[in-house]
Amino acid sequence: MDYRKLMAQAEEAKRNSYSPYSGFRVGAALVTSEGKVFTGTNVESASYGATICAERTAVVKAVSEGYREFEAIAVSSDAEEGSFPCGICRQFLAEFGLGIKIVTGKKTGEIRVHTVAELLPFAFTEEDMCQE
Repeated sequence: MDYRKLMAQAEEAKRNSYSPYSGFRVGAALVTSEGKVFTGTNVESASYGATICAERTAVVKAVSEGYREFEAIAVSSDAEEGSFPCGICRQFLAEFGLGIKIVTGKKTGEIRVHTVAELLPFAFTEEDMCQE
């Protein structure tokens, strides 16, 4: 998988960020197991709790089109060191697989890749739910 290309798609998605309150732009590019890419950006709201992150936007777009299996998601922000998904996004991604690769990059061009499991140890999954 070409992580640099995926990062470029996340960077492009970041341009559409609606972030008038924080000014923190984020873009994401999610690739399915079939190789289809869905992008997303953060969309803020004056009612802060209604804000949605770029990563979840991309996942929701993919799921709404019938995709449930994902290989990787690239995350781009304006931060010098790059940005990893927030806790809510990590949990959201865990729903679809602890092996999903999370790709981020520093402004220097260094690419970092980790799995959801590495970034969210002891994730709450379906197996943790009490089912009788």
